[in-house]
Amino acid sequence: MIQHLDVDGVPTLLAPTGGPMRAGLTFRVGTADETLSRAGITHLIEHLALAPLGLADYHVNGVTAPAFTMFHTQGSEADIAAFMTAVCGHLSDLPVARLDVEKDILRTEWSSRGAAAIDDIPLWRHGARDFGLSSYPEWGLGALTADHLREWAARSFTRENAVLWIAGDRVPAGLRLALPSGVRQPVPAVSSALPQTPAYFVNGARAVVLDSVVRRSTAAAVFSGVLERELYRSLRQESGLSYTTTTGYEPRGDGYATLRALADALAEKQDAVLGGFVDVLAKLRVGRIEQADLDATIAKREDVLGTAEVDAARLPGYALNVLTGEPNLSIDEHRAELKAVSLADLRQVAGEVTSSALLMVPGGLRADWAGFVAAPTHSSDTVDGTTYAAKQGAGALRIGVDGVTYLGTDGPLTVRYADCSAMLAWPDGARQLIGSDAIVLQVEPTMFNLHPAALPVIDAQVPADRHIAMPARTPDSIPQPSAAEKPAATPADRPWWEIAAIVVSGVAVLLAGAVSLLLTYVMVAAGTEPGEEWLWGVVVAGWLLTVILALPIVLLWRRRRG
Repeated sequence: MIQHLDVDGVPTLLAPTGGPMRAGLTFRVGTADETLSRAGITHLIEHLALAPLGLADYHVNGVTAPAFTMFHTQGSEADIAAFMTAVCGHLSDLPVARLDVEKDILRTEWSSRGAAAIDDIPLWRHGARDFGLSSYPEWGLGALTADHLREWAARSFTRENAVLWIAGDRVPAGLRLALPSGVRQPVPAVSSALPQTPAYFVNGARAVVLDSVVRRSTAAAVFSGVLERELYRSLRQESGLSYTTTTGYEPRGDGYATLRALADALAEKQDAVLGGFVDVLAKLRVGRIEQADLDATIAKREDVLGTAEVDAARLPGYALNVLTGEPNLSIDEHRAELKAVSLADLRQVAGEVTSSALLMVPGGLRADWAGFVAAPTHSSDTVDGTTYAAKQGAGALRIGVDGVTYLGTDGPLTVRYADCSAMLAWPDGARQLIGSDAIVLQVEPTMFNLHPAALPVIDAQVPADRHIAMPARTPDSIPQPSAAEKPAATPADRPWWEIAAIVVSGVAVLLAGAVSLLLTYVMVAAGTEPGEEWLWGVVVAGWLLTVILALPIVLLWRRRRG
């Protein structure tokens, strides 16, 4: 049984354990609370709170997730008391002297982590905001100051926004949670970058991955287990197409949960795995679910509920439910809900899974044949503004007062300044605008015939708090137009006075040429009287003037043609 206590104003959960004592302090703040231009602030605070502890003789760690941050430890009562007391002290008075060191550690951590098949799914579903931020690097680290961290800690790492859980028979003596007062933070509103579902996107990973959003329920958790059994049987046992078939069910804290499934594949079997995966989903959606699979999944969960450590194992999830206001069931209530799950319930969940599905398919494959629409990779609108042609190829960049559009052959890419989650800025002038819908627009001055005033317009219009300074690039990493292809040019690429000069020169050439032609005709037709030879000098001068006036037209035209 889980007891509800209070330690220094922090809600505390206590459950018995037959093993060593362990404890965790969970806060309702995570990466989903951040913005892209400040991404990494929560993780950095987590590191700073742990850094002064050095090399501990007992297990300590921290984790920053989309909806929560947790510090946890295992050891003796004295160890746990010392750890929790120290962490709270550091959160209240951040050791900012280590700020630059911890920033470097976090950058190293990001650069050395391996890519996972599901890493890109959050940004495809949510965009470059809230729950989609876990797909992006921690670009905000460079600009974060001690004041930024103190402000974030005072808002998020407070007594009211925390829950302490302890697997043991008592609260360790001497444990103190010296946290500032604050307010409980709600789970961030969840955004969507998908105009419609079910949808799919293409990824280079050699796996098919399903991501769905379902109402949080015992039936949905059971469905996850049933789906895993069916995928294993169909794709591994019967057809031998996959080695790994797995599913996961994770409550989000807002009454919904994320349900994911994965099946890996050899390169030559990817299309077969995709087809088999879709067949399994269709089978469950129409209600072809085996009672034996339901019974086996429920029995497995009931076995877990019958273990002596069940309450201690439930503590981290139980604490998160307290923080998010989600209900916590007793063991008996869990058993009752499990027994009540029916095949009809699972079919209903299968419908939710399909209707909200986002399917990741391997490169070169599609899923529109199965009723999935392609997730958008281009924008549906463009901005008004000045258009600058690419120095190579057929693309163009349009810069306006409310945004930027890249006009490419595959479709436009548009990021409006007000909807720009972040702008990466390099010293060589390159800019990368990332829209909240995850559209990425690269502005490379070396690749477009940009007016000198174009970049300052972008810099001024994107809100200053969304600028992210990037380190200088090496010369060979800055793109350059190919020497084999001449730059494209349009009238909009050159100053206005060139067009005016061409027009004026053209009019002058026409007038001078017409007068010269008339004089030539008169002289030839009428002949030359003695003493009038000088008139031929006038004719020659007229034609010479015509040639001189035509020179600016020729030179400017050659300049505009590149």
